[in-house]
Amino acid sequence: MARRRLGFWRRLPVVLIKPVLTVWTRRTWLGMEHVPLTGPVIIVPNHISHADPLVSAHFVYDAGRWPQYLGKASVFRVPVVGWLLHRARQIPVERGSVDAARSLDTLVAALDAGGAVVIYPEGTITREPDLWPMRGKTGAARLALATGAPVVPLAMWGPERMFDPRNNRWDPRPRRPVTVVAGPPVDLSRWAGAPPTKATLDEITEEIMLSLRDLLAGIRGGTAPPLWARPQQPDRTAQSGAEAPTSGDGTDSRRRQAGAA
Repeated sequence: MARRRLGFWRRLPVVLIKPVLTVWTRRTWLGMEHVPLTGPVIIVPNHISHADPLVSAHFVYDAGRWPQYLGKASVFRVPVVGWLLHRARQIPVERGSVDAARSLDTLVAALDAGGAVVIYPEGTITREPDLWPMRGKTGAARLALATGAPVVPLAMWGPERMFDPRNNRWDPRPRRPVTVVAGPPVDLSRWAGAPPTKATLDEITEEIMLSLRDLLAGIRGGTAPPLWARPQQPDRTAQSGAEAPTSGDGTDSRRRQAGAA
């Protein structure tokens, strides 16, 4: 990214936020070479804290890309705030409505323009008590199928020291240690050209989440647990597609059981 081409409205949050994060965190950045310097890319981080969007944005910016996050469309309609978000090239997304397809078109357009789109595949902060990833939703998978853009996992550990969702406490002390590791693009070649059926989207989503979980295990050490999911009613599962069991030969299920060091 040519920093001189950012323009005022993208440079403004850098000037305001990056110095704060530089003091607040002690950073270990790894795997930046996996974030392509040009061209479309879908970046999928784990979600462990309200602070981790700041940390992941810092990492992606330092890797040479301008991160484009998804935000609730309602926020973009707030006077001044929405205008600033548009100026900073963030992406409004309609959730749980008939406009969801239009939101996908917006994301596809951002990638077609060579953007670096950041999607939290879990959709919310993990509900796993130990902050391991839980099963993801299918948005990143759907976008990858529609565009063919590489999907780069981004594992973070340390933002929970800045804000711990388990006790809802901020820790403003400086030099909180954070580690962010970008992994190689997830190998989705077996689904190239496949139609976006529920089974296909579930399989791709699980492959993404397993790659992200295993990358996080490399930071935390020990053995990663199976992907965790909050129990849901069967009818809600069928509608969301987020908690459905995987299809195929059971390889992914065995990987979940085995975990990774």
